[in-house]
Amino acid sequence: MLWKLIVRYVRPSMLSLLLVVLFQFVQSVLTLMLPTINADIIDEGVLRGDTGTVWRLGVLMLALSLGQVAANVLAILFGARLAMRAGRDLRADLFGKVGDFSEQDVQRFGAASLITRNTNDVQQVQMLILMSCTMLLSAPMMAIGGVIMAIRADATLSWLIAVSVPLMLVVLGFLVSRLVPIFRQLQERIDRINKVLREQLTGIRVIRAFVQERREKARFAVANDDVTDAMIRTGNLFVLMFPVIMLIVEVSSVAVIWFGAGLVDQGELEIGTMMAFLQYLMQILMGVLMATFMTIMIPRAAVSARRIGEVLETEPTIARVVDGREQASPGTVELRDVVFRYPGAEHPVIDGVSLRAERGETLAIIGATGSGKTTLVNLIPRLFDATGGAVLVGGVDVRELDAEALWRGIALVPQRPYLFAGTVASNLRYGNEDATDEQLWRALEIAQAAGFVQQMPKQLDSRIAQGGTNVSGGQRQRLSIARALVAEPDVLVFDDSFSALDLTTDARLRSALRDAVGETTQIVVAQRVSTIVDADRIVVLERGRVVGSGTHEELLAGNDTYREIVESQMAVEA
Repeated sequence: MLWKLIVRYVRPSMLSLLLVVLFQFVQSVLTLMLPTINADIIDEGVLRGDTGTVWRLGVLMLALSLGQVAANVLAILFGARLAMRAGRDLRADLFGKVGDFSEQDVQRFGAASLITRNTNDVQQVQMLILMSCTMLLSAPMMAIGGVIMAIRADATLSWLIAVSVPLMLVVLGFLVSRLVPIFRQLQERIDRINKVLREQLTGIRVIRAFVQERREKARFAVANDDVTDAMIRTGNLFVLMFPVIMLIVEVSSVAVIWFGAGLVDQGELEIGTMMAFLQYLMQILMGVLMATFMTIMIPRAAVSARRIGEVLETEPTIARVVDGREQASPGTVELRDVVFRYPGAEHPVIDGVSLRAERGETLAIIGATGSGKTTLVNLIPRLFDATGGAVLVGGVDVRELDAEALWRGIALVPQRPYLFAGTVASNLRYGNEDATDEQLWRALEIAQAAGFVQQMPKQLDSRIAQGGTNVSGGQRQRLSIARALVAEPDVLVFDDSFSALDLTTDARLRSALRDAVGETTQIVVAQRVSTIVDADRIVVLERGRVVGSGTHEELLAGNDTYREIVESQMAVEA
């Protein structure tokens, strides 16, 4: 999966990759030439007192060094651009894929894990591409070229290469094999700590309300310690690695000088040649070391790539229809013998529900907690797909409708309204970017939100915190209702969207809606009977089944379940 991802996201930048290879090749060739020139300076210039040779070769060596630096800088520059583009495209594809996920798909991975995969995991793959451009390409060139040049300089000492290089590979192979499972465990533990942190930040009010700060600190400490433990074990292996590598390098250097000095003393080797051989041996070992750094990064990047691949290869449980059918009669909503069962559930949440809302009609849905009201309305905008029966919007099965057309025609005000970080205006324009200020104020007036917005310091330009945490629950609900109205949909779905409003505000809002929305179909899920008494038709749900349908008066007269709900609320209010 790792190399598949790299090839897929590097291919669009092939020109940059070719330039990286070219500059890395030039840099490696120049680097390999320097020890030979240095040897000639010592043997032919310094030892023989030939100042002209020293100057001539010294200037050449300086020019080659500058060329080496320039080639290295250009290779890193193009490599960095290539890696950053690949990371950008990978994040964009991940985000697009998650955007097509249903709620079921998101719950399968977990929001915290999806965030980690789009940030930390992508960064691991991106860093591998960058390091590949700077190390992986030059390491084999340096190692292989170093072996050739070292043997060319003096074959007598080449046995030292045959000893030191395999020894280093054995040591590094042992350490890398221990790192792979730790890296896999580390990514999973990062997921876990992100999940804990996200839960605590989201539920901070609940934590404080129940005085559970100590418990949550202990819970975070466990996740934090798990991550620390994995990182310490990784660090311990790195701590062991560097001294061992340096020991091999230093012992190899001493061996070259020891045996080389003997050959120099016997007149079989010149000092400059011995120094060149020593430099080539260092280049070979450094090439092996760079390659090893890559092998250390590859396991962690491979784990990240596998996690990224799981998301990219997941087919959404709800297949998005592109260029599907258009609505035949906008505003109509119909459910035909709809059944919905959550994966692994023993019993369906919705069982054989049939209902129909005509254009401009207000259809209310009421029932006890757990009767399936929210699940039912989530089927209309296709947040879930029915496991049986059919859901029709505009006279067409939602599974055959063009996705954009479906969502454009429906505005959902969820049970837990969410506001985005920005301003009042930016949140209201979320469904219609071209809405004028006049349209925004009209929607606010209908939603009974104009009063408190006018009292804000900058009115429409007043800041809204992420999640709308700087406004009250009732204000958040009214702003969400106003946002839905600005979109001017054919169908308005209110999922218990008036629960945080007092009875007076609720009544004024419903009255304003009735006068303002005209031909817009309203589907209202509510707990309070007072919210739905004026509905054209009320559907009563019990355990996922329709047990009553009619007006308030009809149900009150002939439906025991509805009468019990009304009487229980009247008793509470009394």
